[in-house]
Amino acid sequence: MAIEHDYFGLLESGPDGSIFWSEVVDFGDQRVTVDLTAPDQDDVSIDALDVAAAMIAALETIDLRARNAMVSELDDRTSEVTEFILQQQEMLGEDIEDLLVDISGDTHMDVIRSLQLMSMTILADEHSGKDPFAVLEYALDPDSTDDVLLVNLDIAGAVQSVTSAD
Repeated sequence: MAIEHDYFGLLESGPDGSIFWSEVVDFGDQRVTVDLTAPDQDDVSIDALDVAAAMIAALETIDLRARNAMVSELDDRTSEVTEFILQQQEMLGEDIEDLLVDISGDTHMDVIRSLQLMSMTILADEHSGKDPFAVLEYALDPDSTDDVLLVNLDIAGAVQSVTSAD
């Protein structure tokens, strides 16, 4: 079986009924891997695919929303964003400055500005629940993708949570 969509083309299901689509898209001066996945094709609606396509088209806006959510967590010293930044500072020491795109004197803000969007995973079957519909993966050092921040978005593109995946 398969689903036909204007943006994604023909999404054929695997032998287990799952679907997977992947493409690398240009985002500013970097390239971002975008994956769309669902364990069961029957749980994917055309509306969900339309939303997914719109999210990909609005990646710049979604990225800004995600970074603003990270900034809002800086007030909480126990937030995963703050802990991630402190961990990066401890691990990299003075070498952290080599990864920053701007050095303003506010290292926490500089790190958030310097994070690279590595990937966007769209969970196309999660269009009506509390689970994330899309997950953005950010890394300060693209060569060290073990230390990343994940931003979970609902189907409306609102940030549900920011977690670390170290």
